[in-house]
Amino acid sequence: MDLGRALSLIRPIPDYPKPGILFQDITPLLANPEAFHRVISEIASLDAQSEIAAGIEARGFIFASAVALQKKIGFVPVRKKGKLPSATYSRSYGLEYGVDEIEIHQDALTPGCKVTLIDDVLATGGTLEAAVALIADAGGVVSSIVVLLEIASLEGRTRIEKIAPDVPLHALVTI
Repeated sequence: MDLGRALSLIRPIPDYPKPGILFQDITPLLANPEAFHRVISEIASLDAQSEIAAGIEARGFIFASAVALQKKIGFVPVRKKGKLPSATYSRSYGLEYGVDEIEIHQDALTPGCKVTLIDDVLATGGTLEAAVALIADAGGVVSSIVVLLEIASLEGRTRIEKIAPDVPLHALVTI
């Protein structure tokens, strides 16, 4: 299956989780094994030097863990506040429809390790901005950022390029 056909399985859901939000539902893509494999292969090919795939809760976990398996590298979760059992670093961020906080274990990364940061959607950039900071807090170096889908009108790319100007930012599809 080609990448375009795989990505065409993402379906927009209007007014979810609240009025005015156009949610991008990836579950049809995930349910199709050929599409899911194609997307994981594409993401895995974008950063040959990474030693860790970090995924942002919750949908970023799906992609980052599969990429880690394919590349035979480690997976590190970036979780919502209060979900990790050991000492954490924490960052608050604004998102398209509210405010939240994410965390990473303080011992999740070895100093200087190269990390591919993976999430499903780049909207306003708040989540990724917080995750980039957390990876630095934990001693890692973001070597690339990969999202399945970018919502260009929300200008998250501009925000990320300001805080990580030398880090490649890949979006498999932009709407």
